[in-house]
Amino acid sequence: MAVTDEARHDSRWAAGVIPYKEMGYWRPDYEPKDTDILCAFRITPQPGVEPEEAAAAVAGESSTATWTVVWTDRLTAYEDYQAKAYRVMEVPGSPGQYIAFIAYDLDLFEEGSIANLASSIIGNVFGFKALKALRLEDMRIPTHYVKTFQGPPHGIVMEREHLNKYGRPLLGATVKPKLGLSARNYGRVVYEALRGGLDFVKDDENTNSQPFMRWRDRYLFCMDAVNRAMAETGEVKGHYLNVTAATMEDMYERAEFAKQLGSVIIMVDLTCGYTALQSMARWARRNGVILHLHRASHSTFTRQKAHGISFRVLAKWCRLIGVDHLHAGTVVGKLEGDPANVSGYYDILRLDRIPADPARGIYFDQEWASMPGVMPVASGGIHAGQMHQLVSLLGEDVVLQFGGGTIGHPMGIAAGATANRVAVEAMIQARNEGRDIWVEGPEILERAARWCLPLRQALDVWRDVTYDFESTDTPDVLVTLTY
Repeated sequence: MAVTDEARHDSRWAAGVIPYKEMGYWRPDYEPKDTDILCAFRITPQPGVEPEEAAAAVAGESSTATWTVVWTDRLTAYEDYQAKAYRVMEVPGSPGQYIAFIAYDLDLFEEGSIANLASSIIGNVFGFKALKALRLEDMRIPTHYVKTFQGPPHGIVMEREHLNKYGRPLLGATVKPKLGLSARNYGRVVYEALRGGLDFVKDDENTNSQPFMRWRDRYLFCMDAVNRAMAETGEVKGHYLNVTAATMEDMYERAEFAKQLGSVIIMVDLTCGYTALQSMARWARRNGVILHLHRASHSTFTRQKAHGISFRVLAKWCRLIGVDHLHAGTVVGKLEGDPANVSGYYDILRLDRIPADPARGIYFDQEWASMPGVMPVASGGIHAGQMHQLVSLLGEDVVLQFGGGTIGHPMGIAAGATANRVAVEAMIQARNEGRDIWVEGPEILERAARWCLPLRQALDVWRDVTYDFESTDTPDVLVTLTY
């Protein structure tokens, strides 16, 4: 016997516990609006929980629902505020896992607040007992919501204009060892790397204000090094002064001092939290300072395939927050990075329009409505011998950061920087001449190394260093060739 709409409505208000599906959070007939925020969740229901009910539960608990019927729903236009799970599909090759598509009305979110967006979408549901695991794979941020955020303080185009550097990847390095150097010796590393040919040197994520090197001393010695390197080379140089601290008051103090010393760039860690990041982004915009974000801690929730948050979601949030740089993977380095996924991350950060592309893990079309792009940063176990791969895979709007691949050079830090600079310029010249640098890259590097001893030694030391491990996070859709 068919259940009438009237009976279904009456059951919605019966006292007690009823399934989330029957409360209205499962809506397979729902057509998402242009203004809706859309989410793709990977859900792994507990045995006995049907996927549609699990999807409805996620929709309910991330919007308006609780575990039982509440009469106060009658005090609102509750149907307008309910999230709607509108589609569920099985994940190919992963039995028991499903992708649930959920739509959220725009009125559920505070304008221009990543903290509120995150609290709403991921704040409670990841501990839900009816699910073995849950992962937020992707989001569609509608233009109406994008426009409530400032986005990057500068963006790729304006950053290049500030630096007067065009047509090639920017080169950087992280000071090594990360911890333990005195401020004076730290500054020596910065100077050597910059005079050797790098554009940037950076503090690392855990370089803050420790007993062996207080932040003010580091800033003074680093900016002395930057200024001396600029005078010698005639190029704009920078050092990412990490302003991460215990309180916003401390962070503002450090950022203001960096600006007073003439730094073109500062750095913050993801561990600061979304509110602190947005606050620093506003400061950077007001003060004309480039903002670099180190994604410290991200792998605690982005790396596992079944539970957590995909980095592509974090990349979207960071573009909205408003950072100029974001570490986004290298593919060939020592850190996790599937080639297809990393390609998607880079497009999300740099392009204005990104079409859905399941083969790269992108579930939704995304329009950025002319919001400036973020410069991706590639770092972690890369070296000059991989330059043809890095340029081919990542393009030119990227910062290539060689830490050990600069500071570990047998001839010293400046020689390591020179090796990287010669390698990238040789590769860009070959690309501009129309050569296939992916195929001819090793030969191009060998030819350049004939007249550049630092590059010759870099290739001799690191040529065979690779990190060939299977990625733990890969797209679920593979491209199948047809003939």
